[in-house]
Amino acid sequence: MSQLVTAPRTLAQKLIAKACGRTEVAVGEIVTCDVDLAMFHDSSGPRRLKPMLEELGAPLWDASKIVLVIDHYVPEADDESRRIVRIAREWAVEQRLPNVYDSVGICHVVLPEHGHVRPGMFCVGGDSHSPTGGAFGAYMFGIGSTEMLGVAVSGQIWVKVPETLRMHWRGRLARGVTAKDMMLHMIGRFGMNGGRYQAVEFCGEAVTALSMQERMTLSNMSAEMGAQTGLIAPDAVTLDYLRKAGVTDEIDIAHWRSDPDACAETHDFDAGTLAPQVAAPHSPANTRAADAFGDVAVQVAYIGACTGAKLDDLRAAASVLAHRRVADGVQLVVAPASVRDRETARREGVMSILEDAGAQVLATSCGACSGYGGQIPEGSTVISSTARNFKGRMGAETAQVYLGSPYTVAASALRGRITDPREVLA
Repeated sequence: MSQLVTAPRTLAQKLIAKACGRTEVAVGEIVTCDVDLAMFHDSSGPRRLKPMLEELGAPLWDASKIVLVIDHYVPEADDESRRIVRIAREWAVEQRLPNVYDSVGICHVVLPEHGHVRPGMFCVGGDSHSPTGGAFGAYMFGIGSTEMLGVAVSGQIWVKVPETLRMHWRGRLARGVTAKDMMLHMIGRFGMNGGRYQAVEFCGEAVTALSMQERMTLSNMSAEMGAQTGLIAPDAVTLDYLRKAGVTDEIDIAHWRSDPDACAETHDFDAGTLAPQVAAPHSPANTRAADAFGDVAVQVAYIGACTGAKLDDLRAAASVLAHRRVADGVQLVVAPASVRDRETARREGVMSILEDAGAQVLATSCGACSGYGGQIPEGSTVISSTARNFKGRMGAETAQVYLGSPYTVAASALRGRITDPREVLA
């Protein structure tokens, strides 16, 4: 009896094939996929979905596969915020949603913290940075409210099988250089449409050496490259993270990786030669080495967001600021990405280091990254660990926002000007 032989497949093809119940799919095909998990937050979810579902008279397809995270408009600062959050909380009770995370952190961090995203899954999120789930070997991407309505009712969505752009990183990152620097470098090279709505896969020695939180930063910011999803093949690091998150299911990490001969456009990078990167206003693609901006004075240093305030990020900032104080005239703001990470950082003494250095610690929420909270003064120059620096993105239309890693943000706060963190780490 002859054995069925399939063509070499990328990780993206394997994940989509499973989701649509087929053995294989070809690039360019449009297929209908079953959704394993749908995530939305207080901004993208109930306030938009509730009236549309009521107009249709349609129930949710499967409440157990929906995760609601209240993270954008908390803590509530005004009547409009209170209205939006109230709608989310009341709707969660009405629908008896079993997976609701209220004011405990940013959705892209909270979701994996609780083991919701695992290798082999097909997921959607009501947020553009939903590709974060790709760090776990899951196909996850962001969709709008109308598409989410279709998922909420049917549990399905169509997808066009993408080509894969493979970003191969050899070598190891130097101290003070992070996944954020890798991403800013790639965005600077390929632009914000460099992924062309395809699947970007990150691989190589430098990637496998990263922690899960650093991998999450890579996948998260594939959105800034214009990719639909950012994938990393799962391995022992992934499995260890998921076990600690409470996942007990059997996980086949060996299957969820691209076949060696799978067709993909490949680009090679040397992690060992990468310098800390900074993106100038008003685009993540305006990227150069950090030392090119040494004459730029800063008034605000912001360590926050899903790409810049996880536990690993807080530790990085603390390693720069230990036994030091930020420069006069610099406001250092720290908004941890989740309550869990904040409390771990506090137990480790990391939060004390940041506070002793002069940091103002804010709530664990999206905060200034989504333009909420008013922490960024008009006319100020800001160095930020967030993912985007579009004009007005952080709330202040006239602010000049530069992007960097938590190491770079902390070093710049220390010097009062944009600084290559290796200068102070030495």
